Amino acid sequence: MSMLTPPGMGGKYRITGDKYPRMRRPSGRRRIVLAAVAALAAFGLIGWGTLQLVDVFTGGDEASAAAPAKDCAEKQPERKTAARKAGPLPEPRRVTVNVFNATPREGLAKKTADDLKKRGFTVAKFANATKAYDKKVKGPGIVLGPRSALDTALPVLATQLTGAEKRTDGRKGGTVDLILGAGFKGLAKEKDAAEALAALAKPSPAPSGPSSGDGKNC
Repeated sequence: MSMLTPPGMGGKYRITGDKYPRMRRPSGRRRIVLAAVAALAAFGLIGWGTLQLVDVFTGGDEASAAAPAKDCAEKQPERKTAARKAGPLPEPRRVTVNVFNATPREGLAKKTADDLKKRGFTVAKFANATKAYDKKVKGPGIVLGPRSALDTALPVLATQLTGAEKRTDGRKGGTVDLILGAGFKGLAKEKDAAEALAALAKPSPAPSGPSSGDGKNC
């Protein structure tokens, strides 16, 4: 019986030979692997925590996704306003105009009325502007009429004055006003006005795709 066999034990419990297992210290490679795994886990936790803080302070992905949608929604009314409703436009002779002078310059309403007559418009009267507009129009002028003229007589008259502002009021009938402002330097050149009128008669179709004019998708 070997000296390694405890007293009273034999048979299958008998230890033979002159070698026995030795206890060894953990391998240095194992310590390195464990340290690397712990470091990676720590970096992962730090990165995850950083992302959570960014989401908290920036509103997260939902806010970023909602911003373009909101931007597109705000642009839709602009497109509808810019596009004229399809329909026949009246000829200049069928547009009856009142010319009002809102500037201190004398004779401006009469001269402009005469020029409009030469271009085929029907002039009802010319006079100084009412108190509501007198010396209060800073731009070239205002074309004013009933809401029914917003897509008919008003744009036709506006082709004669570059930069004219279009407005509507609650008047009855189809007569429209041309109110001359401080920035008025004369009607548009006849050639330019004719080209603007031709382009107005054949408006470009509105884009049907999701892309807006600035290249961003809505």
